[in-house]
Amino acid sequence: MSLGYAEKLSFIEDVGNVGMTEHFDPSTILREKIEQLAIMIKKSKHLVVFTGAGISTSCGIPDFRGPKGIWTLQREGKALPEASLPFHRAVPSLTHMSLVELEKAGILKFVISQNVDGLHLRSGIPREKLSELHGNSFMETCPSCGAEYFRDFEVETIGLKETSRRCSDAKCGARLKDTVLDWEDALPPKEMNPAEKHCKQADIVLCLGTSLQITPACNLPLKALRGGGKVVIVNLQTRPDRSHQSGLVPNPIPLSWLFWPSHSSVTERHNLGFLGFPVPCRANGRNDRKTPKDKNASLVIHGFSDKVIAGVMEHLNLRIPPFIRIDLFQIIVVHALSNDKRYVNWTLQVASSHAQKAALPFIKSVEVSFSDKEGFKEAILDKQPFRLKRRTAYNKTFEMVLNLNFGEGCGCSSLEVDVPIDFMSSTDCFNFDKDVIFQKLRDKAVFESKCGQNAVIERKTILSPRSDITTYAIVTNVVHYSKPVPDSLTNCDLKKRKDIMIGTGSSWKRSKVSKGKSISKKE
Repeated sequence: MSLGYAEKLSFIEDVGNVGMTEHFDPSTILREKIEQLAIMIKKSKHLVVFTGAGISTSCGIPDFRGPKGIWTLQREGKALPEASLPFHRAVPSLTHMSLVELEKAGILKFVISQNVDGLHLRSGIPREKLSELHGNSFMETCPSCGAEYFRDFEVETIGLKETSRRCSDAKCGARLKDTVLDWEDALPPKEMNPAEKHCKQADIVLCLGTSLQITPACNLPLKALRGGGKVVIVNLQTRPDRSHQSGLVPNPIPLSWLFWPSHSSVTERHNLGFLGFPVPCRANGRNDRKTPKDKNASLVIHGFSDKVIAGVMEHLNLRIPPFIRIDLFQIIVVHALSNDKRYVNWTLQVASSHAQKAALPFIKSVEVSFSDKEGFKEAILDKQPFRLKRRTAYNKTFEMVLNLNFGEGCGCSSLEVDVPIDFMSSTDCFNFDKDVIFQKLRDKAVFESKCGQNAVIERKTILSPRSDITTYAIVTNVVHYSKPVPDSLTNCDLKKRKDIMIGTGSSWKRSKVSKGKSISKKE
């Protein structure tokens, strides 16, 4: 989870169980269980996957309750872990991309996630086949028309609060809200209802990287049992044994909560569960070190999700697709004639395509130069908004050369874009099919195994103030995943192994083109 997300949550005194120990199956047993799981999935008619923070730890995103989880370290008075990458540049894990392939193969029918990192959507899981129970740190939604906006930046608020942006639908314009739940927020029916429906239909619910403690979400997989379905759990964490401390039972809860009224609402039960406590029933004095739902599972695998799923993909003879990230940015030129009609006052801005005042998180700075150096001064824009104001003769044509320097987490360091300027001629407007262009960029990136490929996807003109806006798409990450981990590699060894390779490419240059065309070439 994002360290920023943890800081935004409302303060509570007790977050429940933390410092959960990890248990690894011996390699021989692990191989047998992986093969058993692969056979179950192959026979499955309605596979549902239920995911938790454990599938994102290999992406550099710390969990909450593990040995080095955020709340574990806080309780121990230790410094929080350093993020290996900015949260908005996190790359999907091998597990994320394997789920994408399983969905495309028609095997995986639905994904239910407790994570707010947005990596399922970013990896390519269709929105209609995904329930994000606790929200998405990169998603805004319109409470009026229901439109959703998946951002390349982390939304600044949580708790279903209003943000600073509005719905882009001209007929709506309502203020948007974030989608991430705070402690007191109930699970949204929009996410909960399809999740419950698919769990009831499932013949297998595969739980990956979750200790299944947060209610009512943790009870969703059990709904498959009523229809004859099976639950499979892949997780490392076990419940801490504290029964030796002053006679405490596992997961101690306040005495006043031990007898929960039968008429209590789902919202109340969710609130208590979100604090890390089980929904109260009778106290149990057993020293149970298993995940709470282990007894209901047909198969429990103690291993890294990446290793288990890699083995499953090998048994199913399915490839793990590469991850291709495509980001958008806009180049905006606003211009107006001077009173004497001899000069043009113009402003260049390199901006986000998501919203007018949104940050552009993946660009660090912009270097501006000109092909005709006479009378033009070069500039370096290193603070957002990236904006340059100039005044030139109305009849003068020239070409700007923009060198965009990318930030941490991007697979290529820079991109060079040529921007021809002619204030006397009109701008050709067009709007290409974004999906078609994206697929061409992905295909080229996979073929070349590098990032930096780019294309113009839209050009439009706004009359007041006169603005020419060009939207670009660029491949900023190409991630290849290694072949399934060999049997000789143990669970513990996987921590030391890198399963992904971030595509390289020092810089890319875009050739000089006429308006309405876009050609990319490597420098």
